[in-house]
Amino acid sequence: MNEREFFQARRKAEKDVFLRVIRALPEGKLDYKPHEKSPTAVQILATMVAEHDSCARLVEKGKTDFTPVPIKSVAEAAAAFEKNWDELDRQVAAMDAAAWDKSGQFFSGGKMVSEQPIGGFLWFILFDAIHHRGQLTTYIRPMGGTVPAIYGPSGDSRK
Repeated sequence: MNEREFFQARRKAEKDVFLRVIRALPEGKLDYKPHEKSPTAVQILATMVAEHDSCARLVEKGKTDFTPVPIKSVAEAAAAFEKNWDELDRQVAAMDAAAWDKSGQFFSGGKMVSEQPIGGFLWFILFDAIHHRGQLTTYIRPMGGTVPAIYGPSGDSRK
């Protein structure tokens, strides 16, 4: 198994976990944030959705501009996340070693913030998305929701 194939295997294992967490967020409470310096749940969702859209464009074009779009509901976030996730999966499956190792450019607000091998950047975004998923799991219970199982049962899923 090469690195790209391992990446694909990890993404396959993570997809349903992401969707369970997103769908566990209580509708109508996406403006929740635990502290004044924290992002709201909807801001985190917008980041996660945009990250995967940006990565799909990075694979396709060799550069991308990170542009979060407004999210209006949990259902919209889950659908957009899954669509972008699946598109990135299709694109990664079509990559060869040269495409995986090719240098890509990542922009935010029109400024280049990173230039590195595309495969390395895809790993970075997967780990960043897992980090944001973890943030959301800490928001769910205070928002009135039930925390789903992630890598094993949660305190809520054991009941």
